Amino acid sequence: MSQQTVPSALAPPYTFIYERLRQSRVIPFLGSGASLGGRESGMKWKKGVATCLPTAGELAHHLAGMTEFPPNEPLDLAKVAQYYNVVTGREALNEELRSIFNCDYPLTSLHTFLAQVDAPLLIVTTNYDDLIERAFVAKGRPYDVVIHSTDAGLGDQLLWQQHDAATPREVNPNKLDLDLQKATVIYKMHGAVDRHEATRDQYVITEDDYIDFLARMTKNKAVPAVFAEPFQTRHFLFLGYSLRDWNLRVVLNRIERDARRRKSIKSWAIQYNPSPLEQRFWQEHGVEVYDKLLDEFVQELSTR
Repeated sequence: MSQQTVPSALAPPYTFIYERLRQSRVIPFLGSGASLGGRESGMKWKKGVATCLPTAGELAHHLAGMTEFPPNEPLDLAKVAQYYNVVTGREALNEELRSIFNCDYPLTSLHTFLAQVDAPLLIVTTNYDDLIERAFVAKGRPYDVVIHSTDAGLGDQLLWQQHDAATPREVNPNKLDLDLQKATVIYKMHGAVDRHEATRDQYVITEDDYIDFLARMTKNKAVPAVFAEPFQTRHFLFLGYSLRDWNLRVVLNRIERDARRRKSIKSWAIQYNPSPLEQRFWQEHGVEVYDKLLDEFVQELSTR
């Protein structure tokens, strides 16, 4: 891919991206910023008061405040969650996360747009919320959900919620038998809240969780084998990520494994006001970054 940083004045190739989405040839990757669309500028998140999801920084600040996290340490979410886990136990951490994510937050224009694309998509999200699922429900569109599990009792198994099933079932990631041409598949790479059953909540959030995920990835027991071909042949569209996200670094670690075959396939990131360091970061991973607000990008894409 090009080694030149994309000038922020250039517009994303909206029509090309939209047409490739309609052909099931783009994989949207949704980061934490993807769930914050429509949030008012300057809005402060506070549990029990805010009508929006927290940013990673706000969630880290909240968890740190509950456990007297050392004030001289940086508020990195994975580090803070690790500390919370050590101090209170995993059950308490999961309960606190559930109390935040088990809520009907308003859908964003991005989630609604993706649910309207007239094609079966493979959508990868590192978010714990259920905004993308509810958007598909609102549009009456079928979808399957594949969820990475952090439950030690499940071993390396994934949870697979089929569109016509009442509950998810456990499945070996290399034996996941689904048809990517039949219905949209939402891959929740770092777990998710289960709105119906708390015991099925899964969160890749602590430092140990990320280490375990990477270890499973090395053994080819994290990402389902059925995703290997689309991960190598489809365009990637990164939405709502920044350089500070552990999630992004883990995702790109997986993608690097397919870098040789993906060399001629363009990928894009939409990020508002990326720093020179972030532009260089995207560039080194073969991703063209465009300086756009996510809501503005979706609005333009919707007119195609």
